[in-house]
Amino acid sequence: AASQAAAGARGRSERPQSAAASRIIGISLQEAQQILNVSNLNPEEIQKNYDHLFRVNDKSVGGSFYLQSKVVRAKERLDEELRIQARDEKEKGWKAET
Repeated sequence: AASQAAAGARGRSERPQSAAASRIIGISLQEAQQILNVSNLNPEEIQKNYDHLFRVNDKSVGGSFYLQSKVVRAKERLDEELRIQARDEKEKGWKAET
């Protein structure tokens, strides 16, 4: 019950598209930012941290496949949020022109 309440609260605090992305990918925006250690959505910083964490968690160098998969999911979630923001900015631009 507590898990469901937390998921519901998380969904209410996010924009509809963002909440949908969280449900589809299975990870919240906040959790993705924590995993990749980024406080803002800077694509270069996200990619740099992703590359590093993916490499150090590679199973061939003694890393954890589980952690590596969490890093991949976090990157997917942040990439989706960047796409949502870009689409919102584009829509705002179109509305401002009219």
